[in-house]
Amino acid sequence: MTFAELLELVGSMGRFQIIHVMLLVLPILLMASHNILQNFTAATPGHHCHIAIVANYTCDDNFTDVLYCQELLRISIPVDGNQQLEKCLRFISAQWQLLDPNATTTNGTEMDTEPCMDGWIYDKSVFTSTIITEWDLVCGSRTLKQMAQSIYMAGVLVGAIVFGSLSDKFGRKSLLIWSCLQMAIAGSCTAFSSNFTIYCVFRFLTGMALSGINLNCVSLSVEWTPTKLRAAVGMVTGYSYSIGQFILAGLAYVIPDWRWLQLAVSVPYFIFFFYGWWFTESARWLATAGKLNQALKEMQKVARINGRKEEGDKLSIEDLRASLQKEMSSAKSTHTAADLVRTESVRRISCCLCFVWFSTSFAYYGLAMDLQNFGVSIYLIQVVYGAVDIPAKLIGFFMISFIGRRVTQASALILAGLAILANIFVPQDLQTLRTLLAVFGKGCLAASFNCAFLYTGELYPTVIRQTGMGFVNTLARVGGIVAPLVQMTSEYLPSLPLIIYGAAPIVSGITTCFLPETRNMPLPDTIEDVERQRRSRVITDVGREDKVPLKASRLEPLKEII
Repeated sequence: MTFAELLELVGSMGRFQIIHVMLLVLPILLMASHNILQNFTAATPGHHCHIAIVANYTCDDNFTDVLYCQELLRISIPVDGNQQLEKCLRFISAQWQLLDPNATTTNGTEMDTEPCMDGWIYDKSVFTSTIITEWDLVCGSRTLKQMAQSIYMAGVLVGAIVFGSLSDKFGRKSLLIWSCLQMAIAGSCTAFSSNFTIYCVFRFLTGMALSGINLNCVSLSVEWTPTKLRAAVGMVTGYSYSIGQFILAGLAYVIPDWRWLQLAVSVPYFIFFFYGWWFTESARWLATAGKLNQALKEMQKVARINGRKEEGDKLSIEDLRASLQKEMSSAKSTHTAADLVRTESVRRISCCLCFVWFSTSFAYYGLAMDLQNFGVSIYLIQVVYGAVDIPAKLIGFFMISFIGRRVTQASALILAGLAILANIFVPQDLQTLRTLLAVFGKGCLAASFNCAFLYTGELYPTVIRQTGMGFVNTLARVGGIVAPLVQMTSEYLPSLPLIIYGAAPIVSGITTCFLPETRNMPLPDTIEDVERQRRSRVITDVGREDKVPLKASRLEPLKEII
C-alpha cells in the first residue's frame, strides 16, 4: 500500500482533514496584512514645512482660522510648477508682496528658500499617524520608507532559508508553532518601537516568522490531503490570502493609527500559537525521520477523528513498515540543499522554479506596493486588488484541476507580463484603463502564486520538499527586495520599469513549459521517485510516437488545453 492508500483507509478527506485545513488557513488570513502592511502604516500623506516665521503663529490641525492659514502658507511656502505647495522648501523670510491680489505667484526658485528646518505639517485627514509622520521620513529621508520594506522582505528571505531546512529536520508542526509565537511577539513589539532602527529590526523578525508560517502551513495541508483533492485545498489556501487583503483594507480604514493597526494584525498569532499544539505532525515526515511509532500514533489519531477507529486499530508497525518502505529507507540517508541540483530531473525542476518564483514575486510586489499613485482612495484600490483574486484564482483552480498545473502556471505568467507591457502604450491621462490593466496583471500574478505553491509541493519529493520550498521562496523574496529598486530606472527611461516588470513573467512562463505535469500524479517521496517518473514519461512518449501519426501527435498538447 502507498501512503495515498493509507489516507483512504483512515478516512481520505474526512472530518480531520477539514478541521486541519480550516485551522491552517487562519494564520494565512493575516499574512497579506503583514506583506503589504506598509501601504498603510508607511503611507505618505500630504505635507509641507512647519511655519513659524510670523509672530510665532503656526498653521496646524488645531488652527481654526482657515483664511489666515491660507495667507500664511502663501507668504511662507513656495509652489512648484503645478502650483502645488512645495513639500521640502520654505521661504527664508515672509514674502509679504504675495498677498497683493495683483501679484503673480512666483516660483520658489526665484526667491531665497531653505529646507524644512523645523519639521513638517502633515495632512491627517486620512491617516492620523504613520511611520512617515512619526519619524519624518520625507524629503531627504524618503528613501528610508523603501528601505524598511526591503528589510522586511530580507527577513522573509532569511526565514525561507532557515525555516525551510529546519522543518525538514525537526518537523512541520514544531516549526509552525515557533513561527506563530515569533510572529506574535515580533509583530507586537514593532508597534511599540521607539525609533526607526528598532522598527526595522522587529519587521525583519516578523518577515522571518511569516516564511515559517507560510511554508509549514502549505506542507501540513498538502501532506495530509488525498491526491485528487490537493488542488481544492490549494485553492482554499490561496483564497484565504485574498480574503486577508479585504481584512487589511477594513482594519486600516477603521484603525488609522499605525501602532494600533500593527497590533491588530499581530496579536491574533498568540491564538494561533496556542491552538497550534493540536496540529498533527505529518506522517510522511515522521516516516522519513525514522519515527515509525509516532507515525502509527498519528495515523490512528486521524482514523479516530474520521470515524474509522477500527481501521486505525488494525494498523500495525509491520503494516506501516511495509507500506512506507520508501519513506523509511530515505531516513537512512541525509539530505541537504545540494540534493536540489544533484540529479538531472530535480536540477531541471529547481532551475525552472527559480524563474517562476522570482518573476511572480518581482512583478507582484512591483504592482502591489505603490497604491498611492493611482490617484483614488487607497482603501478602494486595496479592495479592488483583493477582489480581483477571487475570479482569477477560481479560473486558475478549474485550469489546475481539468487542464493541468503546467499550462495554468505558464498562462498566468505570460498574461500578467503582457498586461504590464500593454500599459507602456496607454497614455497617462487614461488612468482608468491603466488601472484596469494593472489589476488584471495583479490577478494573473495572484493565480500564478496560487498555482506555484501547489505545483512546487507536487514536483519536489518528500525528503527535500521543505528544502525545495525554502529554496524557491528565497528566490521569491529576492524578487520582492529587488522590485522597489527597479522604480529607480525610470530616471533613465520612464517606461523602463514596466518593461522589466513585464518581461520577467513572460520569460518565466516560457520556462515553465520545461516542467513535468503533476495532475493526478502521486506525490513523490524520494529523489529516485522523481527520476523514475521522468523515465516513465520518456517511455510513454516514445510509445505514443510509435503508435500515433506525426500530425496527430503534434496536436496532443492542443487537445489537452482544449
